[in-house]
Amino acid sequence: MRIIKIIGVVAAINMLARLLGFLREVVIGYQYGTSYQADSIITAFTIPNFIYLVVGGAITTAFISVYSKLGEGRSTAFMQTIFSLLCVVIGSVTLSFMVFPDYWMAVFFSGMPAHSFQLTSKLFLWMAPSTFFLVIGMWLSGVLNVHERYQLTAVSTLLFNGMFVAAGVVLYPWLDAFSYGIGATVGSIAMVVLLLVSIWRSKLVSLSFSYKKMPEMKRFFKLALPILFGGATIQFYFFIQRIFATNLENGAIAALNYASKMTQFPQAVLMTAVTTVIYPMLAKTATNDNPGKLEDHYQKGIRWLCILLLPATGFVYFYAKEIIAFIFEYGNFTADSTNFTYPLLQIFAWSMFGLAVNMYVTRFFYALENAYLPVLINVLSVFGVNILVIYLFLDEMGARAIALGTTVSTIFNMVCMVILAKQMYHFRLFQRKQGLKLLSYGIAVLLVIGLVASIQFVDGLTYLLIGGITTALAILIGFKSLK
Repeated sequence: MRIIKIIGVVAAINMLARLLGFLREVVIGYQYGTSYQADSIITAFTIPNFIYLVVGGAITTAFISVYSKLGEGRSTAFMQTIFSLLCVVIGSVTLSFMVFPDYWMAVFFSGMPAHSFQLTSKLFLWMAPSTFFLVIGMWLSGVLNVHERYQLTAVSTLLFNGMFVAAGVVLYPWLDAFSYGIGATVGSIAMVVLLLVSIWRSKLVSLSFSYKKMPEMKRFFKLALPILFGGATIQFYFFIQRIFATNLENGAIAALNYASKMTQFPQAVLMTAVTTVIYPMLAKTATNDNPGKLEDHYQKGIRWLCILLLPATGFVYFYAKEIIAFIFEYGNFTADSTNFTYPLLQIFAWSMFGLAVNMYVTRFFYALENAYLPVLINVLSVFGVNILVIYLFLDEMGARAIALGTTVSTIFNMVCMVILAKQMYHFRLFQRKQGLKLLSYGIAVLLVIGLVASIQFVDGLTYLLIGGITTALAILIGFKSLK
């Protein structure tokens, strides 16, 4: 019961944080629509955000797995060594971003028109310092999570997103697009200050610069390096999307960003809350060598994802145009911008369930300190299947080919991960009877939502509300009928 309450609180805070992050995209859409300025803001934050979520996430996940298994004396030395290495390495990388912003933009986004490239490089210079503070903030959140201080880590993300979007709104009349550069850096600093003050006041750990050669460091890197490639798949998708989109028409980067963020939100809120609380528990359960309990966690999580995300997928697909128009079509985001964006959202909708399952199943491999096979599958999916699909269809489909690459490779990844879990750990998705029930439920839900969407006897918000109510009822019926 206590775990459920904690997950509920973390989910609520994470939902607010995600809403603020999503609000930033809405505000950018209002101010710039699908223009080159919107492309530049989104592209400039790509590298800091990528390092924050991919590198910071890999380091934090590996840190929790190793730290949670150490005794008090060695855990302190291990923590201080990781802290020192992080400050030196990420600090040096951040400094190179600040000194050579044009170089880094040219390496990854050289396909942009000259005026877009110039604005993007200047914005990147303003945002570069956030790279250091975001990664340190992610790691400090891991320190607090392993000591069961989950709520504060969610609050820190809420603070960052809040200050980011506030700067974009308040400073916009004077600084235009550069208001987002200030927002990213100031928000990340505030996030780190909040976490450091909390650690200092609670006296949980002692943070200081110290480096010691420890056998645990080899174990840490053995986990962190593969997780870097395998544990943050969606961020690699974003990066690749933006690299390819720089060669398309103005607004392609922004439209892909708006559409992909719409499909992230339903699955990310649930997955962030669950993995924040469950992952440290999985690491400890794995230590106790209790495969039956791990399989029980595995099956319950998959059932929840089916009941929650299959209806959400149907809703997003069938109501894509109305969703985009209702959320974004204000200010400089015109009807043309909606028509550009919503077909991308329809394609991305079919990646929602796959992304959630991939993230969920991968965590079990990490908890069992087996990251290499999931990495191979992720690398094959993201850099193989994804890029192959984009290359095959880019000339014919434009931005839609980029969305299609994400969706096809996500489904391929999901199938491979589920097969691996079954073959290596005997983790069954469901009992046969449960599987038939969930399959019937999924098909019925998609048919009903599609049927309701096809009967358009009202317009606008009322039409969207009817679809939302139908989806909510489908989820409630799923919980009740599938128990």
